[in-house]
Amino acid sequence: MKDTTVINADVVKDLAPTGKLRASINLGNIVLAQGTPDAPRGITVDLSRELARRLGVPVEFTCFDAAGKAFDAFKAGGLDIIFLAIEPVRADEIAFSEPYVLIEGVYMVRKDSPIKSNDEIDRAGVRIGVNLKSAYDLFLSRTLKAATLVRGDDGIAVFAKDGLDAAAGVKQPMAIYANSHPEVRLLDGRFMEIRQAMGMARGRETGATYLRAFVEEMKASGFVADALKRSNQPDAVVAPAAR
Repeated sequence: MKDTTVINADVVKDLAPTGKLRASINLGNIVLAQGTPDAPRGITVDLSRELARRLGVPVEFTCFDAAGKAFDAFKAGGLDIIFLAIEPVRADEIAFSEPYVLIEGVYMVRKDSPIKSNDEIDRAGVRIGVNLKSAYDLFLSRTLKAATLVRGDDGIAVFAKDGLDAAAGVKQPMAIYANSHPEVRLLDGRFMEIRQAMGMARGRETGATYLRAFVEEMKASGFVADALKRSNQPDAVVAPAAR
């Protein structure tokens, strides 16, 4: 992508203070990244590389298998940008852009489950497997009144191993699992819209302003849509322009 914009030195200092852009990649979400830690690919990898190119610095990837682990590493330092769903408890630490892609959080139940709809989930005695500190874990922790969350590194695995009533997660990997496990089914509809955004540490407003503008340009130019298409993620939706 051709770009003739001259980058302010303060932007580079805010986003890449060590002279390289240190980006977190969550391989646990197949919408955002695929491949291996040695050779990651996908929308988040493409956005990181394009941002680094514009800043005139190399990019360094650190890969994780879960969003919660990426967030913990980000808080500990050593990372410049992170790709996470916007959630209030994260916003204390992270200056988020507007979302670049929207994905769905859905429930999965056993095929013979009496639960037929999302509205029937939040009841006493219902146990739901979730990935620890994922966006949907945080969302359901805020919104569920009666059901119980059972957290683990892999919410689907916890659901299957412990005989839980449901699993909650990102639609795409849940659908892949359901397609190969006829004993389960997805409930229709979504229980949440997951707003995936880029973020950086708070307190660096020059860089944060640039990052927000960068994301808006990437959406408007078709960069995000093209990257999703290349990584075979047709069900992911490019987020609308910021208002």
